[in-house]
Amino acid sequence: MNATLVTISTDTQFVHLAWKDHEKELADVKYLMGADPTGEVSWLFGVYDEGSGLALRGTFIISPDGTLFNSEVNFYNMGRNIDELMRKFKANLYLSRKTTEGCPSKWKEEGDATLQPGPEMVGKVHEALNK
Repeated sequence: MNATLVTISTDTQFVHLAWKDHEKELADVKYLMGADPTGEVSWLFGVYDEGSGLALRGTFIISPDGTLFNSEVNFYNMGRNIDELMRKFKANLYLSRKTTEGCPSKWKEEGDATLQPGPEMVGKVHEALNK
């Protein structure tokens, strides 16, 4: 998909290495893991909690030109769903090419039903998706 995935946390690179070496859920991880022990990057993204020194769990999809396509922020103990993240990623790729369309919440792949946003769609989304 021609994308780069980077995870960043307020943990040090040594903590990341320990997690990767000992946590079986991370055994096949191939993406970059960035250390942000000062919280500077987390602060720039608006997820740094100064009281705890930790970062909330933020997910950001950013285009190559720096446009923020999508952001989601969860509390510390809320895991993220990779299937939903990939759905959002694919939808944003699709919408960057098809700028007059909208992807409904159940959209998963190119070819799934999309919407044509506009005043005539108000109150008619269900009908449009179930033609």
